[in-house]
Amino acid sequence: MKTHTLLITLAFTATTMNTSTAQSTSHERKGPDNHGYGESIAGTVPDFSSTDPELASVLENFITGEVVPHGGLEDRDRLMAILASAIACQSISQYRITLYEALDAGITPVEAKEIVYQSVPYVGISKAADFVRATNEIFSGRGIPLPLEGRSTTSPETRFERGLAVQKEIFGERIENNYRNSPAGQLHIQRYLSANCFGDFVARGDLDLKTREMLTFSMLLSLGGCEPQLKGHIEGNVNVGNGKDYLLAVVTQLIPYVGYPRALNAIACLNETIHE
Repeated sequence: MKTHTLLITLAFTATTMNTSTAQSTSHERKGPDNHGYGESIAGTVPDFSSTDPELASVLENFITGEVVPHGGLEDRDRLMAILASAIACQSISQYRITLYEALDAGITPVEAKEIVYQSVPYVGISKAADFVRATNEIFSGRGIPLPLEGRSTTSPETRFERGLAVQKEIFGERIENNYRNSPAGQLHIQRYLSANCFGDFVARGDLDLKTREMLTFSMLLSLGGCEPQLKGHIEGNVNVGNGKDYLLAVVTQLIPYVGYPRALNAIACLNETIHE
């Protein structure tokens, strides 16, 4: 156990050192708007107008003129989806720009931090750690005291049962089938999913299940290569009240950030999972 703890600590320390170096460079780039990239397009894209005016024009016309108005997605959900996507895409610069905009738009520090925590079981701590550090750095720059108040709803004794209950609330009897049909040598994975993924993370407070399932959907479509899991969470989204039109609006808002191949794959998964 001590060896495992040491390895995790060393990995996290190395990540912190790398992030600190990147943040020092970012500080040098910061302008008056505190975004580090000049004024942004729709609050979520760097401004390239001085160096790449044609690209800046295309991005502004497409994102501001076409994407943002489409589908009626509230700004809160749009910004949360972009934050989740940026984590999955491993884009610290995109995440930082969007987090500033999200905080300005009324997303609370606790909600923003919960988006990062939600990403851990889906992208892994090796990918999420940089975003924990980037979030803390932005919070500190805004005078937001750390650590934030804890939002865990489970204990080591209750995490499995609570996580299992959340799984069943999202996915129904399929969870029982997963346990029943799991080979004996793989049953520990089902337990990990219940206790760790859902008990330690999804069951946390402040974000409801509809929001958390939308975030998971955004992360999985942005990761790519997760189509079986994406389809499962499309079903989960529907079960908690996020319909096809809403999920299509999320995909639409993420097109500029993830590109067309992953967006089209997500739409194909939507069509295969939710029939008209």
